Amino acid sequence: LEKPNGLLAAGGGLSPERLLDAYRHGIFPWFGEGDPILWWSPDPRMVLIPAEFRCSHSLRKTLRRGAYQLRTDTAFEQVMRACAAPRDGQNGTWIQEEMVHAYCALHGLGYAHSVETWMGGELVGGLYGVSLGRMFYGESMFSRRTDASKIALAHLCAQLQRWGFGMIDCQMNTAHLASLGAREIPRKEFLSRLQELINYPPVTDF
Repeated sequence: LEKPNGLLAAGGGLSPERLLDAYRHGIFPWFGEGDPILWWSPDPRMVLIPAEFRCSHSLRKTLRRGAYQLRTDTAFEQVMRACAAPRDGQNGTWIQEEMVHAYCALHGLGYAHSVETWMGGELVGGLYGVSLGRMFYGESMFSRRTDASKIALAHLCAQLQRWGFGMIDCQMNTAHLASLGAREIPRKEFLSRLQELINYPPVTDF
């Protein structure tokens, strides 16, 4: 669990049943091309409390202008593939083809969701993740226009607050997530709060 931080196991499959069981125990898959499926539960854990989302002045102006359209679950696979696309300064992607198929299956079962930012009929940003009870597990986001992914995240946080969701799991610490209000908590605290949140009835009108 220490080196590398949070690596629990390797191998297995990505069936919906296995993925949901992993999420219920605070474990997520993350692996590179050519690697076996690796399962993680890092300590500390990066989380975003929906009410603590940090909206910058420039993002507030963008949200007020409203020159975009927000949609949910209309282009799930498109969002995943956009998140998987190569990015500047990165070699390869952790969103392998088998991950796309696995999460599309979860989406079909009503567990995985996308929040999408559209402008002029074009998908320009968004995010996807998994919802269990009142817990949301953020997986990845992308942006093809300035602030497009942040618009989607702002919308998600506002909606999750209305539904009484307690946390968004952000998995690993990044400066970008920290700038948006995410923070680290001990794994023990994360798992304790997780067990409370996943036992709420599921949201059916995501």
